[in-house]
Amino acid sequence: MKRLATALVLIPLVLLAVFRAPDWLFAVLVGLVATFALAEYLTIVESYGLTSYRPLTFGLNALIYAVLAVTVYTGAEVITLLLAPLVVLLFGASIYLAIGMRAEDLRTVLPGVAVSYFGIPYIGMALACLALLHFGPFGWFQVLFTFFTVWAGDTAAYYVGRSIGRIKFAPRISPKKTWEGAIASIAGAVVVGVLFSQYIQPIGRFLVDIHVLAGSSVYLSMDSGATRELLIAPPIWIPALLAAIINVAAQLGDLFESLIKRGGGVKDSGTILPGHGGILDRIDALLFAAPVALVLFMFFSDKFLQLP
Repeated sequence: MKRLATALVLIPLVLLAVFRAPDWLFAVLVGLVATFALAEYLTIVESYGLTSYRPLTFGLNALIYAVLAVTVYTGAEVITLLLAPLVVLLFGASIYLAIGMRAEDLRTVLPGVAVSYFGIPYIGMALACLALLHFGPFGWFQVLFTFFTVWAGDTAAYYVGRSIGRIKFAPRISPKKTWEGAIASIAGAVVVGVLFSQYIQPIGRFLVDIHVLAGSSVYLSMDSGATRELLIAPPIWIPALLAAIINVAAQLGDLFESLIKRGGGVKDSGTILPGHGGILDRIDALLFAAPVALVLFMFFSDKFLQLP
């Protein structure tokens, strides 16, 4: 019941942000989530007996999202949005090492710096890909497609794995995961991804009619003054392929977080979400899925668009 109650509160808030938040605000909100997840990640790091560089890690993460929010608010070029996080990441490496030089025991510097610095690409930049997805010409669809394929896969894996799962998938890392659940996860993601994309036009019209989406997110203005729908249903194989690849990435993301928790002897990354554990526990799959989704939509976005 705690899991259900938490989901019933969080999902509408997430959908509200996807539909109504301007791009700069969406980046800020994603940055806040990344900050909470980083705090939990660094707590896991400390369970290994390592020193974490919290202030610097939080500062670099905040800088990434501040740059994203400002550049999109000012209408900067797309290349700036893509390069800014990379510049921050490269600049941050030298700061980590400079601060590490002050440590009394120099043997602790490299492992502490390495795991703290790793949190930036693992969490900060990975979630930044979600913000970049939202910046696209039909960002709401791209973000929801990613969410739905991850959520559907997770739900299918849970119920199929519990009911008929027998063959262990990765017993040393996550004993409850099974091959049956993993296969069901991919199948569930593909079904939901295909259905969502094939009915994108009536879904878009409905969201505009109930004033959830702006008309410009669904309709394309013509020179004659008329409008036509911006999005089209692509061939079924395209959303099926995207959903399957995104889902595999999501499952790997889930396994990776289980690996670092098990290595540190930690059950949950936190307790902030009743029945769900921590923020990192809820977004672990997205940390691998969002970058993959961004790359895929860069190649296939024109298949979903009805351009003039």
